[in-house]
Amino acid sequence: MESVRGRSPRGDREDRGWLRGAPPPWWIRVLPVLLLAAVGSATLVTSHARDLGFLLGAIPPLAVLSYGPVTTGLLGVGAIVVLNVPATHLNLPGSTDVLTIAFVAALSVFVSYVRSHRDAQLDTERAIGEAVQRAVLPPLPDRVGRVGCASFYRAAQDGTLVGGDFFDVREGPCGVRAVMGDVRGHGLAAVATVVSLLGAFREAALDQPDLESVAARLDRRLAADARDGELFATVLLLEFATDTAAVRLVACGHPVSVLLHEGRAREVTVAPGPPLGIGLLGVDPPKGATVALGPGDRLFLASDGVWEARDGTGAFYPLPQRLAALAGTPSAELPGAVWADLARRRYAIRDDVTMLVLTPGPPAA
Repeated sequence: MESVRGRSPRGDREDRGWLRGAPPPWWIRVLPVLLLAAVGSATLVTSHARDLGFLLGAIPPLAVLSYGPVTTGLLGVGAIVVLNVPATHLNLPGSTDVLTIAFVAALSVFVSYVRSHRDAQLDTERAIGEAVQRAVLPPLPDRVGRVGCASFYRAAQDGTLVGGDFFDVREGPCGVRAVMGDVRGHGLAAVATVVSLLGAFREAALDQPDLESVAARLDRRLAADARDGELFATVLLLEFATDTAAVRLVACGHPVSVLLHEGRAREVTVAPGPPLGIGLLGVDPPKGATVALGPGDRLFLASDGVWEARDGTGAFYPLPQRLAALAGTPSAELPGAVWADLARRRYAIRDDVTMLVLTPGPPAA
């Protein structure tokens, strides 16, 4: 789920997405029709417009961008008809313009036929990509156990829906456990590692007694998958016990979470542990931290794509300050509000963007 650079996180993608198989903007679709009507009308109104016949040659190529071979052929025929209407005098003094436009129209029909088949193939590949995304990162339910969930995901690599970020929330014997991680690299090369780590987390969330043991399980899986000795990942683990109004966190090289409490936002202090896969987790195990939560408190988790977004001066995005300004936003809308804030303030993003909002309910009596 859109590299993301330029004027805003999504501006570049929206401007050029139609060049990669998405529907073109409306003005591209109507341009050949408007051009045909404008040239024909102008030549009938005034004789000074008779030098505009060359514009008719642009109609078939423009039609290729929006229409299939049949409509492209019809627009090409329309251009030839307008060129030969006696009242327009556009084809004087000879038939050179007719032959030129006829050749361009025939070539445009062929190109449109090829493009239509390419678009059909892209649609198939996009559907496969969406199926892969649902398999790797299925949509989170609105609530897992007593914890409300809201998520947001955008892959950095153009044309891909899955990148190097991952997250999940699972309920188990010890309560509700959540993970957010970022593997080395992004795009399709990172998908296999993401799948492996998510599978390890889903198993460990059910049978490991504490978060430190879950981190050790993930580290062991990553070490087993390493081929070049440079495979590593950062993760942030959380646990909402069933009977306590608190959250326990373990950070392995990943950015900390932000606690939203009564309209204020602050970073949760956690002793940072080493990233997974570099062989230090057993030597220097991560140290967890327990944070008390009050009614209505929320935890906002974000990947490097958000924390390291930069504006035109090179300054990082001030996530805690912006979350405090957006504290009145409902949890389900908060990730989208942060994404819109990044766009509005023109922050450039060069990595996958993942956001997760966790809203714990009251503990069981």
